[in-house]
Amino acid sequence: MTAKDFVSDQEIRWCPGCGDFAVLKQVQNVLAKLNIPKHQYAFVSGIGCSSRFPYYLDTYGIHSIHGRATSLATGLKLSNPALSVWVITGDGDGLSIGGNHFIHLMRRNVDLKVLLFNNQVYGLTKGQYSPTSPLHTISKSSPLGSIDNPMNPLLVALASGASFIARTIDREAKHLQQMLLDVADHKGTALLEIYQNCHIFNDGAFDLYTDKQTKQESTIYLEDGKPMIFGLNKGIDIDNQVVRIIDIEKEGADKCLIHDIKNKEIANILVRLGEGEFSDFPKVFGLIYAEKREVYSFPEKTNITKSELKNILTKK
Repeated sequence: MTAKDFVSDQEIRWCPGCGDFAVLKQVQNVLAKLNIPKHQYAFVSGIGCSSRFPYYLDTYGIHSIHGRATSLATGLKLSNPALSVWVITGDGDGLSIGGNHFIHLMRRNVDLKVLLFNNQVYGLTKGQYSPTSPLHTISKSSPLGSIDNPMNPLLVALASGASFIARTIDREAKHLQQMLLDVADHKGTALLEIYQNCHIFNDGAFDLYTDKQTKQESTIYLEDGKPMIFGLNKGIDIDNQVVRIIDIEKEGADKCLIHDIKNKEIANILVRLGEGEFSDFPKVFGLIYAEKREVYSFPEKTNITKSELKNILTKK
């Protein structure tokens, strides 16, 4: 199959310049590489600009209700385990009204692929601030500046027991595609946060991480087993919860921390770099944390007799 095999006949109704186009293109490229028949894919979305995604893929799909895509996707996967089920959600849909479902999906570890489009704004409803909007954001619903501290979805996911978290950005096509391949390969709930530019209501929110003049110093692209190096001869070291920037020319690259996707303690720090108390540090992109653990599913034996059920329920 090719990417064109996954292009539907529906007119794409996103604003020109929207980052969703880039994500759609890479998802189609990745689906073509996975060698899974089209009828074994299902894309489930909630409400929002990104949630129009299922219309534009020639696969099965459900455009569900606000914040409940994870619930529908869970039921779908449990009832038909052979399906490759993907959840498409946004920072408003998935983290506000859908926040409770988001938390429990992470702890259950259902075998779902979750793409969280984060543009730090409510786009479909015309520009209100969202759970991930920076503090003091001026928007149609916060004309004097928001007073809410932003939510960190990857940190919440880790605290909820996520078995896979990663971050990418719409304008880095090769990296986006590789992260999607990693998501597809994971057994359990795989969460990929995608920084996605809303050209109309929050244009340039992530320019710091994509502009040629600033991205070298403001981003670290993680690779498992490789030192955390960024910018011009700089690196990151984390020792006993203390984070510092290393001058490689003076201290040597061997002083840089080696990325280990199995280290949850370090992951808890990495997801906070670039914000709050760690605002002077670069933002991390890539596969941040992954572990293999039991996947949430129904017991294999479901056809039990009444007497067997009675024994189970009355067993002390």
